Amino acid sequence: MNKNNESHLVTPEQAGTLSGLFFERVKRTPDALAYRYFDQECEEWKDISWSEAGQEAARWQAALASEDLQPGDRVAVLMQNCPQWVMYDQAALANGLVIVPLYTQDRAENVAYILQNAGVKVLLIGHQEHWDALQPVWDQLGFLNRIISLEHIDTSGHPDMRLLTAGEWLPDEAELVRVNWDKDALATIVYTSGTTGRPKGVMLSHYNILWNAYRSLQVVKRTPDELFLSFLPLSHTLERTAGYYLPMMLGAAVAYNRSIPQLGEDLLAVRPTLLISVPRIFERVYNKIHAGLEEKSPIARALFRMAVNVGWRRFEFRQGRAGWTPGLLLWPLLNKLVASKVMEKLGGRMRLAVVGGAPLPFDVARLFIGLGLPMIQGYGLTETSPVISVNPIENNDPRSVGCLLEDVEARIGEKDELLIRSPGLMLGYWANEKATREVIDDDGWLHTGDKARLENGQLYITGRLKEIIVLANGEKVPPADMEMAIVADPLFEQAMVIGDNRPYLTALLVLDPEQWKVFAGQLGVDPDSVDGCNSSRVSAAILERVAKQISAFPGYAKIHSVHCQLEPWTIEDGLITPTLKLKRDKVCETYAQQIEAMYKGHH
Repeated sequence: MNKNNESHLVTPEQAGTLSGLFFERVKRTPDALAYRYFDQECEEWKDISWSEAGQEAARWQAALASEDLQPGDRVAVLMQNCPQWVMYDQAALANGLVIVPLYTQDRAENVAYILQNAGVKVLLIGHQEHWDALQPVWDQLGFLNRIISLEHIDTSGHPDMRLLTAGEWLPDEAELVRVNWDKDALATIVYTSGTTGRPKGVMLSHYNILWNAYRSLQVVKRTPDELFLSFLPLSHTLERTAGYYLPMMLGAAVAYNRSIPQLGEDLLAVRPTLLISVPRIFERVYNKIHAGLEEKSPIARALFRMAVNVGWRRFEFRQGRAGWTPGLLLWPLLNKLVASKVMEKLGGRMRLAVVGGAPLPFDVARLFIGLGLPMIQGYGLTETSPVISVNPIENNDPRSVGCLLEDVEARIGEKDELLIRSPGLMLGYWANEKATREVIDDDGWLHTGDKARLENGQLYITGRLKEIIVLANGEKVPPADMEMAIVADPLFEQAMVIGDNRPYLTALLVLDPEQWKVFAGQLGVDPDSVDGCNSSRVSAAILERVAKQISAFPGYAKIHSVHCQLEPWTIEDGLITPTLKLKRDKVCETYAQQIEAMYKGHH
């Protein structure tokens, strides 16, 4: 980007802090669209301009100032994405407070632990559901001074003097007050949902996040006319940095998705130009497309495949990796007949999908890119604010996680572990010096725990250090890669491969209920029978489908036995983290009996 085109950008220097970024944006483009949200009462989408956002944030700032809080005190938010999340965040940051974001889906014990560990004084919740979810641990939350809720809460005859609705708590109007806090001061503590043990609080400064958003924008060049659709929780650092502070820096607008089940409707209503997502969302669409193709005529299927293939060749040609071929002349027709119809379901205006948080399967990327949706993969960690690398649109290799942001240093350590030094590197783990020293060495390198290689300036993640299964015969198997391959089949919603110190591999599988009905019908089995998906006949058929999915893995990486169920693993039952990562130890504990049964009789 040349400097002339950057006039709309608020730089980290101009912002100073995250609250300074908000002040600058309100001052520069007061009348531009800032936020769009669905008003449940009127049942319509409403817009908020930057100047209106400023007036609203001022009320929240004044309300927080009326609570007996000192700079550096922690305040928490347990709420769905909405403009009020931003107002509260900005008000807290402007008052020198530290925000602790919480996952609405997290388990009550985890939330209580985080609130206690961070010493939180004020908690903002959204509605009754959030209040009810905390009741099992309410006796542990006596240290909270104030609880604010967006909506009226029915306390079931147990009033709590600390509880106020936002309407009662907020003044009618107030003046936004700008204080120039230190850019290196602590801005937020983000608790990473560990797959083992207690969550750890990642301390990020104002500058960590400002730097990260700015450098990301220099790789992924965007303009202020973008409209983001925000659906990943704002407690997820990817969404917070790239889906909240980054558009603010850019002067772009953000619309808030009502809920994941309504994502399809909201894409059509909002018609966003940019989506930040985890791969699972696109994997589900990919699986739906493939399941739908099964019912189409052979001609329709062939046409679809041709559209993806020609679209992919067009992408490779435009990236400078392949020559021109006459087949590319078919693209306008195939786009009209096939690709544009899929893109319409995403709203019809999508210019870019940014994917992170987990590996993006190449076949999924190839399909969407082939249909004309620029999809770029990035890589990062909460501990690095979060972006470390991202693919530029003009040099996009979907198999890689892109090139390093400027000022990020990387090297490959022992056992191919990726080590990182970055201006986005956290200040450390909150009140946990020991854990900090375990991941950041004396030279300032963060040990990511990811295996990687660097090639021609591109970063490739090749696996997780700890997530390697070592079979009894010493053969090593990457379970996450195998699980990703298995769930690429629409029949499988979730998968976990087992085999550490065992003679062979087995898998626990969660089936998609709709796909299971279809498959059971093909096998002539009653889908509702108690033993339905685990009868020996069904298991044999499922093993065949699994084998097909993992055929690219070595011969010793063969699944010998499976246990299937329709009940999904959820955050609530403690089997996956709020960022949807498997808690392997917990799953093994829960299904110990079923796992032993899969190895029974083997000596």
